Amino acid sequence: MSKIAFVGLGFMGQGMAARLMGAGHVLTVIAHRNRAPIDALVAKGAREAASLAELAQGQDAIFLCVTGTPQVEATLAVLGPALRTGQTIIDTGTSIPDSTVRLAADLAARGIGWADAPVGGGPQHAARGELASMVGATDADFARVRPWLEVTSRIIQHMGPPGAGHRAKLLNNLVAVGQCALVLDAYRIARAEGLNWQKLYDIMMAGAARSGSLERIMVPALKGDFDGYVFSAGNAAKDLGYFADFAAALGEPTAVAAAMRDYFADAAAQHGPDTLLSQLLRPR
Repeated sequence: MSKIAFVGLGFMGQGMAARLMGAGHVLTVIAHRNRAPIDALVAKGAREAASLAELAQGQDAIFLCVTGTPQVEATLAVLGPALRTGQTIIDTGTSIPDSTVRLAADLAARGIGWADAPVGGGPQHAARGELASMVGATDADFARVRPWLEVTSRIIQHMGPPGAGHRAKLLNNLVAVGQCALVLDAYRIARAEGLNWQKLYDIMMAGAARSGSLERIMVPALKGDFDGYVFSAGNAAKDLGYFADFAAALGEPTAVAAAMRDYFADAAAQHGPDTLLSQLLRPR
């Protein structure tokens, strides 16, 4: 049994935190915008901290599941002075790899462990402990965090040193979110053309167009539910922007990633950054 703190109880974080507490770990949480997941976990025995400094006290590990690099850096700027040798930070979100490497080095100099462990899957996978974790960490830190990740994830891959997990996550999201853009455009045009969605979906599922993104968007949408893909347009634009910058820094710029970034940035500007990807298919 470990003492674990969790920062960021959004769509993904609340499921992971609940799994950790359900496995017998002592959980400490902190409120942000939405009190519902905080109250639900506190009702089951979690402790609520009043500040990040209080949250850090006595913890073995602190999980972060926040929006992106600015939020990770801001959280650690406040949390950092309260951290102590032997603790471990686990960033489960999607962040810029170069920032991750710098943060990990700064923490290592103080004897604090680090793992970037972004995940693949949705909230339903988080609730069932069926995520896929891509981990960037030293061998020692990976061995330390693996038992905790086994509670939240069905697949755990050690991708390499700090930063490697976030590099893998950007590649994963290029494919997953890029497929979403194709699905959204295909079914938007199919509606305009008057093609039957169900028949088109059946054809796609029988061939090479089949994908997890297609299923997650269209299975609910065929029943009139446009909330099936729980990932926002703002986050899609952010992640693809991170990838485009990452690829350009390698000397491998990609017009595809830049176009998809702009596609979702336009959607976020038009419909709001919190709009779910699948909601972009809702009849207007």
